[in-house]
Amino acid sequence: MAPMMIENENDVEVGESLPPMTEHAVSVSLPTWRANVGYEEGEDWVISKMKTGYPRFFIHKQIQSFATDILQKHGREGEGAMLFPTHCTASRCRDFIIRIAADQDTSQVRIMDLIPALESQRAEQMNAISPKISAVLYPLDLFKVAKQFWQHSGDGVSSRRAEYCHHLFEKGLLVDAEKINEAPARMCKGPRRYQNKKASVDLDAPAVQQDAETLTQFVEQRFGRNLDLSMTKNAKLAVRRRIAGSLTADVALAEALSLDADSERTRGADFSEDDVYLYPTGMSAIFNTHRNLLAVKGERKAIVYGFPYIDTLKITEKFGPGSLFYGYGSSEELDDLENRLESGEKYLALFTEFPGNPLLRSPDLQRIHKLAEKYDFCVVVDETIGNFINVNVLPYADVVVSSLTKVFSGDSNVMGGGLVLNPKAQNYALLKQRWTEDYEDNHWCEDSIFLERNSRDFVSRIERIGLNAEAICDVLSAHPRVKQVNYPKTSPTREFYEKCRNPKGGYGGLLSATFYTMADAVAFFDSLDTVKGPSLGTNFTLSSPYVILAHYGELDWAAKWGVEADLIRFSVGLEETSKLIDTFKRALDAMDKVEQS
Repeated sequence: MAPMMIENENDVEVGESLPPMTEHAVSVSLPTWRANVGYEEGEDWVISKMKTGYPRFFIHKQIQSFATDILQKHGREGEGAMLFPTHCTASRCRDFIIRIAADQDTSQVRIMDLIPALESQRAEQMNAISPKISAVLYPLDLFKVAKQFWQHSGDGVSSRRAEYCHHLFEKGLLVDAEKINEAPARMCKGPRRYQNKKASVDLDAPAVQQDAETLTQFVEQRFGRNLDLSMTKNAKLAVRRRIAGSLTADVALAEALSLDADSERTRGADFSEDDVYLYPTGMSAIFNTHRNLLAVKGERKAIVYGFPYIDTLKITEKFGPGSLFYGYGSSEELDDLENRLESGEKYLALFTEFPGNPLLRSPDLQRIHKLAEKYDFCVVVDETIGNFINVNVLPYADVVVSSLTKVFSGDSNVMGGGLVLNPKAQNYALLKQRWTEDYEDNHWCEDSIFLERNSRDFVSRIERIGLNAEAICDVLSAHPRVKQVNYPKTSPTREFYEKCRNPKGGYGGLLSATFYTMADAVAFFDSLDTVKGPSLGTNFTLSSPYVILAHYGELDWAAKWGVEADLIRFSVGLEETSKLIDTFKRALDAMDKVEQS
């Protein structure tokens, strides 16, 4: 018998953004088990209500609207458009479509670059903002192929970039690069909220020498205030310094900028913020790492160790010669890898998460690092779940990547990715040269401003979220109808986590649980008084039937690796601990009520 639904404090209508009424939110409400299944099966009662979605899976309506207008002006009948920040990123999408759809007519797949028509005296200032768009135009029957690239690469335009550039396009000020001479010789400053009539910024002046009021006024409030987009350089510098681990306390922008570039860091004294790179999304950091490693190390298979987030595995399978997948992340699998290496097999890199998502198991990075040094493959560690406040994985990796969309931001309203090169790694010189030659900073300026503002209290949030998560882990673990709780502190791989845990680090804010019956899982989830949707690392507790959302079309395959269909993932937030405990206990009690009825 289906559970009786009660009205919860955190009930949010299906399809509403999370946070609610947030234009650029990166999560969406799927408040019941049935709604999650309905989303995966494309049921109209869910899909028709979707105001937004996770941006790599749901193309934001601002982006859809802009693409439609581009097609109306420049497209042909029966075409679609995918929007990217640069010609290079668009070219990779075009090449992917042509390769994957080799048995179809791809002769009409093409790129159109839209660039500003500038007055010469404003060109330098606008270059700091870089309002450009490259559209990949393709026959509509190739949409699913184009969407694969959008999802896997994470390199598509952000909704804020699309909003700003769409405005220029509507005014005739973002024009086809091939017809630039026909464009009007004038410049638009964009929507009013982007303008700042009070501040005049010398872009050549060092950040720390600029006026303190100017440094902070564009980020003091997140909404309802003009934003000085020319200050994006300072915002990006502050973000990179936080990623570098040089900011170990909550600080505002001015303090972040005045910090000595060589000050002590959690990642190590020899580490430089010059080895930190920003990307539009965390998946973009992973995608471009794999792409660059193929360029410098050759066409070799990658290794994916431990059950990974879905797109990491897809990237290694669809780009390059494929991958060797070790889905359990076990010591026996490392034994097998070592035997392969000793027999002469060569690999590009080993990709792993620390800890993994959604089972929260930690790989033996010390052993992996030793194998990599001996047999010359790179190690790429995704630290999104652990984060550098809790753990330091850099000594064991060539490249460390992270989704800044998650707990680094916390507000669920901006996308971003970080990448760190390890200067002590044996492949560092080779990788540094490649990144120097190849890297494009495609993180949209306003997104950087929001990310900087959101991350100012990152350090203190990590501690509180971790304490809350440990409390919820205890509550779930004590209940007899909860089959298994997955958390780094209670994991059988805890010893590997401890080897990387910082002296004051905790165990993170993500955990998951499975149940003895699917009916219990559904009853618990539907009764749980948290908001529910994709993503993680939000300042509010966010729950999701993760396997249903991430692996609905391959549930049997996921179960083979111990990832069960009834698994519920919890991203714990900043709520009062006692209130969270009561919330989870009430949901656990709901399982008993279902049985009695």
